[in-house]
Amino acid sequence: MSRLISGRKVALVAAVSASMLLTAGVATSSHAATKSVAVSLITKDSTNPFFVAMQGGAKAAAAKLGVKITIASGKAEGDDAGQIAAIEAAIAGKQQGILITPMSTGVNDAIKKARAAGLFVIALDTPPDPANTVDITFATDNRVAGNLIGKWAAAKLNGKAAVIALLDIFNDKVVSVDYNRDQGFLEGMGIPVNNGKLNGDEVKTGKYTGGKGGSYTIVGNEATGANEEGGRTGMEHLLAKNPKINVVYTINEPTAAGAYAALKAAGKTKGVLVVSVDGGKAGVQNVASGVIGATSQQYPLKMASLGVQAIFDLITKGTKPKVTPGLDFYNTGVTLITNSLAAGVPSRNTAYGLANAWG
Repeated sequence: MSRLISGRKVALVAAVSASMLLTAGVATSSHAATKSVAVSLITKDSTNPFFVAMQGGAKAAAAKLGVKITIASGKAEGDDAGQIAAIEAAIAGKQQGILITPMSTGVNDAIKKARAAGLFVIALDTPPDPANTVDITFATDNRVAGNLIGKWAAAKLNGKAAVIALLDIFNDKVVSVDYNRDQGFLEGMGIPVNNGKLNGDEVKTGKYTGGKGGSYTIVGNEATGANEEGGRTGMEHLLAKNPKINVVYTINEPTAAGAYAALKAAGKTKGVLVVSVDGGKAGVQNVASGVIGATSQQYPLKMASLGVQAIFDLITKGTKPKVTPGLDFYNTGVTLITNSLAAGVPSRNTAYGLANAWG
């Protein structure tokens, strides 16, 4: 009898213990599912429509997931110090992650400091140099973006001589988005590049092999700060050097708008091919109106929302994001937008571009 009672007691204790373990397990699981996640989005500035759209995408994704998000930026292109201060604030705030469009190699040490402190750092739009400065990058393949507009320009020239203006971001900083778009454009044109990470060192005259091929002259590279005012000033400088410019590469669509304004003021818009990268609403509208001949559309809202989701999944599920096979970053895609088809160059029209535009 005593053995039976003792056995029942053992069974009861075991059942209670199992119940307690199960309850603890549920509580732990529930805690993991509701764990607070805080991240910072640090863009280059808060005025460029591209970065404004990115901030909007990040806020929407954060609200959906219950992520606390801090929005910060530099004051303008080139403000390394502003981004560094925002990175240090994220570390001090004990956040779990940072999404950043790196200004230049000047912010690399601050990013490394954040990772050493345990923050997961994702670059958006602008892969750092070197790529492993961050944990992963979500971005457009900027080399491909430049290549597409280069191929389009070469095809549209139809064998005519190319007199080329190159409107970049900087002339005193190394930024991957800057050299990849510029160098990708030249490669698309069929113009040899020397150092693929250095703008302006290619041979200034020769033969381009894209399209039907022909002769080319590079008038020069101008730093624009990737804004409309810089685009206009840079175009004015290059027109003063050679008024026969008929191909204008621009780092982004605000720069393209400024370049076109300078061309219009000089009475030089006829027969000039202006190409760009971005795919924002205003830029695609400029393609529709003929200000820009073709633009490579990228998707900043996708970059931002994927970035927020990736950090959320890492913190709550332990799932790490992966790069696109064959690349050292996650490719968010690019589409050439133009209403003027070019043989052998895949593209979509401005109706598609507007339907998928940001801004």
